[in-house]
Amino acid sequence: MGRIALLALGFTLLGADSTVHRAIDPAASKAQFSVTHVFVEHVTGSVAVQSGSVDLNGSSMIPVAAFAVLDAASVDTGDHDRDGDLRSSDFFDVAKYPTWTFTSTKIVARSATAFSMEGLLTVHGVAQPERLDVTVSGTPASPHYHAVAHIDRHAFGMAITRLDAAIGTDVTVTLDVALAP
Repeated sequence: MGRIALLALGFTLLGADSTVHRAIDPAASKAQFSVTHVFVEHVTGSVAVQSGSVDLNGSSMIPVAAFAVLDAASVDTGDHDRDGDLRSSDFFDVAKYPTWTFTSTKIVARSATAFSMEGLLTVHGVAQPERLDVTVSGTPASPHYHAVAHIDRHAFGMAITRLDAAIGTDVTVTLDVALAP
C-alpha cells in the first residue's frame, strides 16, 4: 500500500512540475480599445500593460491560467483633454482605481492555436465576468497572444455623465501579449 501512495505522489508531483509560470513582457505587450462616439465616429486608445503572468502546461501554448494588470492612468486616445476626462472621477477615477485587472477563471481550447478565456475583469473597483476570444502564434518557447473582448462600459459602476448619450455602450478591447523570455 505504501508503494501505491508513493507512486500516486510521484505522478502528482510530475504533473505539478509540468506547469510553467511565465511573466508577461509589458514592453512587448499592448492593450487597445475602440468605442463609437457621435462626434468622431470611433474613439480609439491604448492602456499600458503593467504586469501579468500566464501558466502553461507542457509544450502547449494554450494557458491553464492567466492574470494581467493594466495601468489605468496610462489611458491614451491621442487627445490630451479627452484623456484627462477619462482619467477623472467622471470615468475611470484613476486616482482611486489606478489599475485594472483580469484573472482567468476558465480556459477552453478551440484548437491548438485558439481558445476562449473567461475571467473577472476589474475596472473602477467593479469586477465583472468577461470572455476573451484568443488566438496564439509563435512557438511554445515564445508564444504571442491576440485577444478580443466586447465589454459593456456601463457594467463597471461609472457615473452617467452629460456626455453619456454621445458615447457607445460596447467597447471593443484588443490585447496583444508576449511573454518574457
